[in-house]
Amino acid sequence: MALIRSIIHMLWMAITVVPYTLAIVLGSLFGMRGTSLYRIARAWLSICVHSARPLLGIQYRVTGMEHLPQGEKSGAVLLCKHQSTYETFLMPAIMPHPLAYVFKKELLYVPFFGWSIGRLDMIHIDRSLRAKAFNKVVQQGKALLAKGTWVIMFPEGTRVERGQKGQYKSGGTRLAIDTGVPVIPIAVTSAKVWPRKAFIKKPGVVDVSIGPAIASAGRQPDELMREVEAWIEAEMRRLDPEAYPAEPQPQPLAAPEQGGSAD
Repeated sequence: MALIRSIIHMLWMAITVVPYTLAIVLGSLFGMRGTSLYRIARAWLSICVHSARPLLGIQYRVTGMEHLPQGEKSGAVLLCKHQSTYETFLMPAIMPHPLAYVFKKELLYVPFFGWSIGRLDMIHIDRSLRAKAFNKVVQQGKALLAKGTWVIMFPEGTRVERGQKGQYKSGGTRLAIDTGVPVIPIAVTSAKVWPRKAFIKKPGVVDVSIGPAIASAGRQPDELMREVEAWIEAEMRRLDPEAYPAEPQPQPLAAPEQGGSAD
């Protein structure tokens, strides 16, 4: 049954992406830019997320929305746990500000999906260029943050298995420090229902926990990222304890043996 439901949902996404992509492409040709195109993309992403409830039995639960910066122009860099495709669809659907993903340029060549994101205010980079790639992130990130668009990044760089932890890279905290905006750590338990690289999905609840904003002023990128990592990983253990092995308990010291040695 789970296989059939997963096939139906995939077909639904494949069918609905076509008219929305055409709307974005045609809109860009007729002069639409920025937020107008983003709203079209967000509408499709919301369809994918909300259709997962009746078709797959997947729903989400969000806590910590009060931690998000207030104000139309208040900037933020969102640093999110990455376990599956689900959160890439979910974040724009639930966030009160437009989001700009930082993603590898190869995604631009994905039919329909890539054609759409290539016309949005996103930041695509060539990972092989390293320094140039980060300079592009900072340059475009500053411009987007000034307009009230939040930049979202996955600090582990790729999707990780449930219960696992990737290497947290400091690009997101470097951007926050360079632009003077806070970072927002986010924990997501999507792998419980939508495992990494798995076609078959399972019914259940995805918990999204938004942590308190962490100021970037006066911080060092690596030190700030360690704080973000510590919060996210501790929160993941709280939200999904079954996925993580129990912490080993310290063993009591053995009592010293009584008695003396024989002469």
